[in-house]
Amino acid sequence: MKTSRIIGDILLGLGAVFTVYLSVIMIRRINSVVLQSDYRKIFCYELAACAVFLLFAADVRFGFFTKPKPAALKVIGWLLRILVIAVTAVLLFFFGKICVGSCIRSDGAAQNVIVLGIALENGKPTDDLICRLDTAEQYLLEHPEASAILTGGNADDSGKTEAAVMRDILLARGIPEKQMILEDQADSTKANFRNAANLIDPNAPVVLISSNYHMDRAVQIARKAGFTDIQRLPAKSSAFKFGSNVMYEVILELNELTLKQ
Repeated sequence: MKTSRIIGDILLGLGAVFTVYLSVIMIRRINSVVLQSDYRKIFCYELAACAVFLLFAADVRFGFFTKPKPAALKVIGWLLRILVIAVTAVLLFFFGKICVGSCIRSDGAAQNVIVLGIALENGKPTDDLICRLDTAEQYLLEHPEASAILTGGNADDSGKTEAAVMRDILLARGIPEKQMILEDQADSTKANFRNAANLIDPNAPVVLISSNYHMDRAVQIARKAGFTDIQRLPAKSSAFKFGSNVMYEVILELNELTLKQ
């Protein structure tokens, strides 16, 4: 019993800290991005996931689901405990899966590169988007014959899209415009790849550049869009926001799995 109390206290502490950390980052993001309604919805799911984990931790600490009760209530308590454990296990599995996927990198090259955008914050590129462009710039300098498809159609108040912002930054860094193709109509990663598949041959090798935490889901979506030979080139991302970004990806992966999209 003492061991379970100690473990429960640790889990409760970790869950509470992560919930506060997640809330601080997401509230700030919601107040600065274009797609506020989408981020609010995902934030609600993230809080629900944190609540399930905290419920699991509280059960480990206090064992309230299975305390002596009338037989019928005790059975219900065990069923609830099993459900909470199952949901927690699923969340932790996907969290770990995305973390592992963020470390996988391919060494192959290709004629075409797809650079995925990120919603602008207060009309400016985020640090993670700059890191994606750093990776794209290095690749294009090393492979001057390659073309980069810059994706992202969510415009800020001035009407400038993610793709246009990425083009302007790469132009300022000396990358010739002939090496860049804008895909500035999409409003999601799925639409990015659907539109990109109309611009290049999806059966040809393609290098995919996105933030490390986004690679796992991005590759899955690219395959569903018809891309068959994907070289993974993950970009670095903010170490402080990594946990929050992984949780964001967990919610989206579970949503896509549930809807079978």
